[in-house]
Amino acid sequence: MPRMKAKAPVRIGVLGLTHDHVWYNLRELKSVRDARLVAAADPHEELRGQFAKEHHLPVYGDADKMLERERLDAVFVFGDNASGAELAARACKRGLQVMIEKPMAASLAGADQLLAAARNHRARVMVSWPFAWWPQLQAALALAQSGRIGRVWQVKYRAAHNGPREMGCTRFFYDWLYDARLNGAGAFIDYCCYGAALARTLLGLPCRVTGISGRFCKEDIQVDDNGVLVMTYPNALAIAEASWTQIGHLSSYVTWIYGTEGTLMVEPGDTGKLVLATEKQPEGKPVKVSKLAPHLRNASAHFIHCLRTGEAFTPLCNDRVGRDAQEILEAGLVSAATGGGVSLPLNRWHRTTAAS
Repeated sequence: MPRMKAKAPVRIGVLGLTHDHVWYNLRELKSVRDARLVAAADPHEELRGQFAKEHHLPVYGDADKMLERERLDAVFVFGDNASGAELAARACKRGLQVMIEKPMAASLAGADQLLAAARNHRARVMVSWPFAWWPQLQAALALAQSGRIGRVWQVKYRAAHNGPREMGCTRFFYDWLYDARLNGAGAFIDYCCYGAALARTLLGLPCRVTGISGRFCKEDIQVDDNGVLVMTYPNALAIAEASWTQIGHLSSYVTWIYGTEGTLMVEPGDTGKLVLATEKQPEGKPVKVSKLAPHLRNASAHFIHCLRTGEAFTPLCNDRVGRDAQEILEAGLVSAATGGGVSLPLNRWHRTTAAS
């Protein structure tokens, strides 16, 4: 990958402020050397005011005006899933590098359009997955990919809480999470996407997908509040679970990776444990997790580091993985709607036009 010029800081603009994750990402950006936040754009006056108050920088009501008036090298995209993919594609067409919050889009078509724009204009796109920066998950992926637990035959991830509104998301965030057009669905897209990306990273693209989703508890929303995604491979399977109605966190955000010679359990959070079980130690034993290099500790640091050095983004955040996770999700939604399994690829046009 080509490196960016090393003399001047990487100039960052922000497209969209409705995704609540934007604020901690911008705080992390402040500590990244060789990067400079320049401006932001969002149609909501209240969010523009919050950005101006926190950062004392120009903020626009129109994204195109910011792209035209500001000298930028890259953008962070933190809008809803539908408009975020569109804004990211427009940035790529201007030759800007892109970091976009997960998932890559609201639909497979949106992901393919973004990937095509990136390839056609030689732009780099990093998909930011918040759990990608957990030290114990990075260690687990490295162990699994090294063959330490033999051949991986199952991956499982459950993402769950009691709902975006209930857990304290702002109205700007939950308004679009509860909108199927802007989000892509409900909990199924918001949370099964993590398990889809993990499965794609460790096992590749499945041959068949089965999805179940529904609104089982919440009467005040019009999208699904729970979902399960099952990904079938010739000799493996993966399961992604999503819930916006779970009380407590007993099973939330735990990753399981099963191999023919061992099992890995990854606890959530920045300080969670990594536990390895083997035939000799079936009850499991904690694995010592090394301190991460600075460029692997958060999305902003990793993005800037890879632009500076030309290194590839960590596999989980690769745009091809993000695009394929979108295909898995879309197959799951088709399956949930029709009641049957769906074979991949969904459409060979998608597989050829966005090829890396």
